[in-house]
Amino acid sequence: MALAGRLLLLLLLLELCKFLVSSGKKNQLLSHKVIGEPCQQHSECQSNCCTTNSLNPQRFCSPQTIFLQCLSWRKPNGHTCLDHLECRSRCCVTNNYAAQMFCTRKTIFLQCVPWRKPNGVYCTDHSECQSKCCIRLNEASRHRCIPQSGLLVQCLPL
Repeated sequence: MALAGRLLLLLLLLELCKFLVSSGKKNQLLSHKVIGEPCQQHSECQSNCCTTNSLNPQRFCSPQTIFLQCLSWRKPNGHTCLDHLECRSRCCVTNNYAAQMFCTRKTIFLQCVPWRKPNGVYCTDHSECQSKCCIRLNEASRHRCIPQSGLLVQCLPL
């Protein structure tokens, strides 16, 4: 009889241990979300990476890069931006006369070149023109973008 009591006690302890282990796993799974689930902090995710994945400000658990970095989604070319870091291309510039800026691709030399005014258009500074030449053709006229000229290709009046 004493042996049966000890076995029963041992079985109860074993069942208690199983219960504690399984309940611990459930709590762990609830606190570590899988990729694609909504989150607010990195610590909520199994990947330890909680970022935005679209223009929507909602954050989701996402995978880390092979260098263990947690990268946020960036805007593709054509979307409005305020800073280079917002863009996938890391290039945010104006693309016409408006002051609004857009994500744009970099040149083949990986330069981020802003849009510049074509020749003949009014300007206030050389940097505004494609030709990098903004001069007044005569005293009565306003400054305009003109092509560079001369043997040394300088900004000279025509």
